[in-house]
Amino acid sequence: MAFDFSTVVAPFRMQPGLRRIAPGELQLTPNHRGDRALVEKLDVLLEHAAESLVAVPDFDAAPALAAFVAHAAEEHPAALVASAGALSAPLLGWSIRDDRLVGTGPAEIGACLERLPGAWRHAGLLSLAFAEDFAILEGESGRIPWLAVCLPSSWAPEEKVGRPFAEVHAPVADNAALLVAASHLTRLVTGEERWERFVWTLTDDARLSRHPRRARPPRWNEQADPERLGAMAYLRTERQTFIPLAALRQAVFTIHVEVCPLPEAARDPADARRLHAALASMTPAVLAYRGLDVVRDRLLAWLAVRGHLDGGGDRRD
Repeated sequence: MAFDFSTVVAPFRMQPGLRRIAPGELQLTPNHRGDRALVEKLDVLLEHAAESLVAVPDFDAAPALAAFVAHAAEEHPAALVASAGALSAPLLGWSIRDDRLVGTGPAEIGACLERLPGAWRHAGLLSLAFAEDFAILEGESGRIPWLAVCLPSSWAPEEKVGRPFAEVHAPVADNAALLVAASHLTRLVTGEERWERFVWTLTDDARLSRHPRRARPPRWNEQADPERLGAMAYLRTERQTFIPLAALRQAVFTIHVEVCPLPEAARDPADARRLHAALASMTPAVLAYRGLDVVRDRLLAWLAVRGHLDGGGDRRD
């Protein structure tokens, strides 16, 4: 997983949690044929592209996308090749040359790209070429005028486009620290340095795409004991990074979603203890917002066993 467990801390608080990206560290993850992110993104773009590829009227995304393409091609030359009039995704077997689709890759990928409006075809190819979703953030206004998001975590991209960062996060429980830091955050990530943050939750849904109009609400088993419940749970994580476009006072915001079975994610007792401490410290508002209020105690019991903790949350060994 791209997730860093050291970012799971207690007490749990909704806060920016930004840290600098180390020199040479990669921000993007190429998709290969058959990868889960590619499969789910393809399904979304085939059926719901208008809810995933969205922009405010008259916004010119070309300069930011050109910078993003240059960054992606430098990081992963085997996954993306850019030249005058052409954008190629060799791992997928498809290219766009002078606005024409060319390639011999999987037919469903070609059909998906062909179906997209011409103005969105390059963004569609970029979205399929990498596991990350991405959006453009403006430093001065703090708004998000352009998004290519196929795998949202229970939010609708078409409802967030054009809105400031603070408004986008307004529904989040216990969001005071996020909202206070919003203007500082947007100025910071559109400067010269690269930044990242990690977020996580526990869920009963293995799917990456959680658009609220298509994803079912949590359906935790009310009868399951802690052992059975833990075996059915998943750790959903996001690594969010910012590719700064300082000359434009913009940034490309990337979101890498992963969903891992909880028994696999918490195999290390130290990681189980981190999750236990963080979950135990969540406020009632956060638990309700994340749909964890009805299963908190049973998940804590499961994590305590995996983390070798006693009934009071202390290590037994």
